[in-house]
Amino acid sequence: MNSEFARAMSHATASVRAGKLVDATALIQAALAGRPEPGAASASPAQARRVAPDIEDAEVVDVWPAAPPAPESGPRRSLREVLTLLRGGRAMLDDIGPLTHPGSRPPAPQVPEGARFLWRDHACAAGTRRYRLFIPSCPRSELRGLVMMLHGCKQDPDDFAVGTGMNALAEEARMIVAYPEQPGAANISRCWNWFEPAHQARDGGEPAILADIARELAKEFAIAAPRVYVAGLSAGGAMAAVLGATHPDVFAAVGIHSGLPYRSASNVASAFAAMRGQGPGVSRPAAGHAPRTIVFHGESDRTVHPSNATALVAGLAADREETRETGRTAGRGWSRLRRRGADGRTAVELWFVEGAGHAWSGGDAAGSFTDACGPSASAEMLRFFAGE
Repeated sequence: MNSEFARAMSHATASVRAGKLVDATALIQAALAGRPEPGAASASPAQARRVAPDIEDAEVVDVWPAAPPAPESGPRRSLREVLTLLRGGRAMLDDIGPLTHPGSRPPAPQVPEGARFLWRDHACAAGTRRYRLFIPSCPRSELRGLVMMLHGCKQDPDDFAVGTGMNALAEEARMIVAYPEQPGAANISRCWNWFEPAHQARDGGEPAILADIARELAKEFAIAAPRVYVAGLSAGGAMAAVLGATHPDVFAAVGIHSGLPYRSASNVASAFAAMRGQGPGVSRPAAGHAPRTIVFHGESDRTVHPSNATALVAGLAADREETRETGRTAGRGWSRLRRRGADGRTAVELWFVEGAGHAWSGGDAAGSFTDACGPSASAEMLRFFAGE
């Protein structure tokens, strides 16, 4: 680690101790990119050149989930907290590295003939968000449901639409798909803030905004409440779990891919612990009943420990008879647990995909965080949502 990089890390550590997490992240990103520190005088070309960072350097890049701006003044953090924040991202880097598209963007999402893929803006008392909206080509009277898709960190609606291939499937299923966008102003890594108490309640924060988008779309397109669903990947999957807990009256079913249980964390440090499989262990629903839930997780996920998938369904229809089966699809083995609800429909499905990491199973390689092998999580979620 050269002297310039070491100096930048020292400054970043001081920023974290002072509670200035955004400043710390900016310092780290600038150092790894070979840029001068933010606010520093421009260096000469010779000074700006440096060797590529080694593996120790990589351990601190893009702390995930990133916290929102903290007050400029506040208590100093302990060295242990600093190390947790700055070095806790190593596990996720092992998976994220080969799955992203640095310096490039995926192709634009394909839109079937007659369908539409629009940008919209939404505002309510809890806040504002932009979102992409896929409207299939069928007559409005033939629409069968609404799916809200929540992207993961460092993704956006277009990338997520490409990677999941959900638009093409929704065209066949005659479903509307909404892709809300998490802006960098809300989270520097564009993660949904599933780990913050302010975004774990019904009447405020991101859950309130997202639920209001779903309500407005359901009203606009005359979609009944039992046909409104939400799904997400990673941080988006964790936020889908939040919505299932806080708004079971809005979302009839939830799809969670590589996510975490509701209230498994209450700050950045506990979020890292939960991601490592050291969370509470059982999802804690906020309401009296939980929506039907389907969970996908890669058995080799080193970003979000697979034990989180088990925790997500631990308390759901636990008194019902279970069935288990195994199979192999598109080069990957899988196992599936099912529990049926009192109405005879499947209330819970838990899929584990052998050899899969932190990526959308059966996805399109043109999108980020996807694995083209294995069962199609998108197709299985739509099947589950439809109650089949």
